[in-house]
Amino acid sequence: MKNWLTTSRVSACLVACLALTSLGQPHSQAETTRPNVLLILVDDLKPALGCYGDPVAQTPNLDKLASRGMRFDMAYCNQAVCAPSRFTLMLGSHSTSTGLYGLGSQLRQIVPDAVTMPQYFAKHGGYRTESLGKVFHIGHGNEGDPVSFQVPHFKDKVIEYLDPDSTDGGKLTREEALFTNQKLGQIRSLPRGAAFESPDVADDQYADGRVAAETVERLRAAKNRMSEDNTPFFIAAGFVRPHLPFSAPKKYWDMYDPMKLPMPSNVSFPRDAPNVALKRGGEIAAYKPVPEDGNVDEALKRELIHGYYASMSFVDAQIGKVLSEFDRLELGENTIVVLWGDHGFHLGDLGIWTKHTNYEQANRIPIIISAPGVTKPGTSTKQLAETVDLFPTLAELAGLPAPSGPQPIDGQSLVPVLKDPAARVRDHAYHAYPKQKLGRAIRTERYRMVQWLSQGEDPSNAVYELYDYVNDPNETQNIAAKEPEILARLQEMLETHRPPVGKNQNRR
Repeated sequence: MKNWLTTSRVSACLVACLALTSLGQPHSQAETTRPNVLLILVDDLKPALGCYGDPVAQTPNLDKLASRGMRFDMAYCNQAVCAPSRFTLMLGSHSTSTGLYGLGSQLRQIVPDAVTMPQYFAKHGGYRTESLGKVFHIGHGNEGDPVSFQVPHFKDKVIEYLDPDSTDGGKLTREEALFTNQKLGQIRSLPRGAAFESPDVADDQYADGRVAAETVERLRAAKNRMSEDNTPFFIAAGFVRPHLPFSAPKKYWDMYDPMKLPMPSNVSFPRDAPNVALKRGGEIAAYKPVPEDGNVDEALKRELIHGYYASMSFVDAQIGKVLSEFDRLELGENTIVVLWGDHGFHLGDLGIWTKHTNYEQANRIPIIISAPGVTKPGTSTKQLAETVDLFPTLAELAGLPAPSGPQPIDGQSLVPVLKDPAARVRDHAYHAYPKQKLGRAIRTERYRMVQWLSQGEDPSNAVYELYDYVNDPNETQNIAAKEPEILARLQEMLETHRPPVGKNQNRR
């Protein structure tokens, strides 16, 4: 038996065994670790960024991030409301699949056994998971989901003022109460806060500055931890501007000439649109000096748009501080970075402000993904993408098994597209918004169809919207009655989705 195994072969075998043993040591520099994940969430951020072609926006840091990876030009949220949109991100499930429709929806009451994205990464990949700022929605009776992360959440303000005049001399305002779960039964009795302010203060006087500073500290600690035991990190950092109020330091307001800001080209509702689809007032009317009926005159319109752009540049600068430290720590070679806006934002187009509609401006979002070794720098794609796609995409990039629930998984992995911008994994995006009826939408490259139907109602009673974004990019005309063949084709696409779950009683 010994004759056939020569001394040289024994030596070679020993060397190979030693090498394998070395690879198995947890502190070995040769060990290949899973990629880290830095998930950057921004509230109410529409793709009005330089990297998306906005000629006015001053967003150099987000533009730089886009130059490192892939920009999705046709990405959409699954519901244009803060809490439900963040649930879709963390669950990979449409709100119509879970019943998590409202700002006050309680995740663990409605889907008690759900496994969120950070829980999945911790369980299957050994990740240390942390969250800062606005990740899950907290407010309106909602406490977020503390069990999703291994480290206590770093919470800060969403509604924030520094000027006493913004709050009638320091009084608790309506939106401050809602976002801190105070006096929820007395909201209408409280004063309205200002829609904007621009004090000459340092960045860290506002929450986003503090969240950026804490994220920098978390990255430093994660780097040290990796050198000790190779534990990969999953850090979700959530920034609140440009959510109302447009509270940002004066220097960011000074970056813009208000007379050169883009103004809405169409301020009328779409012709022949059903009443259920339309909106006036809403969130914008919770702030002074906006009239309670939501009708904004030209001067105020320009000031609000100025505030949005200033707030966007403010948050860009805070993200820039995080990315600067990220580069200094040399984390880029093994960290996936994702930028995601939770939904879009109307700035007076169709005469509508904020979100809470099924129209383009409320639902189109920025998604940028930089994945080392997968994405090519400075690429873009027209692939239709949804928020729910990020969970399976990040799982695949991290080498984890595809998520399978127990909640319904509606997302598709975008990894084939990250490798090849021309690849396609879906032919439409889906989103929904509940009002008196539930509006479910199909968005293709050219069209959007919305079906409005009450739960349990005869489908023959449904009312429809149909918009052609090649011939009518500003949604001036509902053409559902004029294009029955196109409508029928999009109805077939809608039928491929799960039947919608009814609105939960906790919805606010």
